[in-house]
Amino acid sequence: MGIFGSMDISASGLTAQRLRLDVISNNIANINTTRTGQVTEAGNQIPYQRQMVVFKARGVESSFAETLNQALQGRNVSSAALLQGQSTLGATGNGVEVQAIAGDTLPFRFEYNPESPDAAQTPEDGIPAGYVRLPNVNIVTEMVDMISASRAYEANVTALNASKSMMSRALEIGKG
Repeated sequence: MGIFGSMDISASGLTAQRLRLDVISNNIANINTTRTGQVTEAGNQIPYQRQMVVFKARGVESSFAETLNQALQGRNVSSAALLQGQSTLGATGNGVEVQAIAGDTLPFRFEYNPESPDAAQTPEDGIPAGYVRLPNVNIVTEMVDMISASRAYEANVTALNASKSMMSRALEIGKG
């Protein structure tokens, strides 16, 4: 890992948590959206579906020179890893990235309101006529997720500031 590796890791965390906060705010904004433009085969409205961010660890990047040096130093690196340019020895994380923004599979809520233009006109499997499908967004869940994302963002800012401080002190040592 280079001198800026810790900053890159913190920056990837900041970016990921900002996107997570954006998705959470979008969920809250659409908590009452019953009309998305999509309809079922029976012609009934499909409401907004809660979205969630799925993260994955960024892969460990190692150059060919690093892998070759490890092999020459007698470290146990498999030939398959050498051929693919991969090594897991001494591997440190490279941060996080967004794998996908997925829809939540929780069922929609229902409310009986036959006067609503979004009420099911034709009964179908899972929803009788006169009921309105409501989004599967729960404000309590969204607020807990928002607090969690906010704290993770703050932790990444703290780690970034610590990295900056260490780099600054290392430069001061060089001044003599």
